[in-house]
Amino acid sequence: MELRVGNKYRLGRKIGSGSFGDIYLGTNISTGEEVAIKLECIKTRHPQLHIESKFYKMMQGGVGIPTIKWCGSEGDYNVLVMELLGPSLEDLFNFCSRRFSLKTVLLLADQLISRIDYIHSRNFIHRDIKPDNFLMGLGKKGNLVYIIDFGLAKKYRDGRTHQHIPYRENKNLTGTARYA
Repeated sequence: MELRVGNKYRLGRKIGSGSFGDIYLGTNISTGEEVAIKLECIKTRHPQLHIESKFYKMMQGGVGIPTIKWCGSEGDYNVLVMELLGPSLEDLFNFCSRRFSLKTVLLLADQLISRIDYIHSRNFIHRDIKPDNFLMGLGKKGNLVYIIDFGLAKKYRDGRTHQHIPYRENKNLTGTARYA
C-alpha cells in the first residue's frame, strides 16, 4: 500500500532522525520532485513539529534555510514536508577521515556564521548548533550550507525594542550535551 502525505506526496524510506521525529524520503506525486518528510506522532507527550514549522516559516527567504513545501497532519502524525538536502557536516567530516583542509574549514565557517547571524537577526537562537544540523544542498546548490532542526529554537530578544529577553537561572541544559 502506498503511503501518501497531504494528498500530494508519496512517503518513501527513512533517511534520518531529528530531535523530535523521523525523516523520510518523499516524492511529489505530480512533479516527481524528491522532498524530505518529517513525521512526529500526534500522541507524543510534547509535540514540537508544529512549533518547528512556525520557525521555518518565520525564517523563509534566508540563504541556507530549507524551503517548506507543506505542513499539517496525516492520520496519527504531524507532518512537515521540506526541500530535500544532502549530507550533514558530520557525515562529510567522517567521510573525510575527520580531517578538513584549512580552506574547507574557512569556507564552511563563513557560511555557518552567516546562517547563525541570520537567525539572530530575526530575534531567535537555534539552541542545538552541531555538525549534524548543518546540511549541504543538492545539485546546483551543492556548495551551499543549510541549517536545520529548529525544534529547540527560541526567541531571545523583543523584535520591536531589541531588548534581550532576561536569562533564566536554574534551567536544565538544552540541546546536545556534547556540543553545549
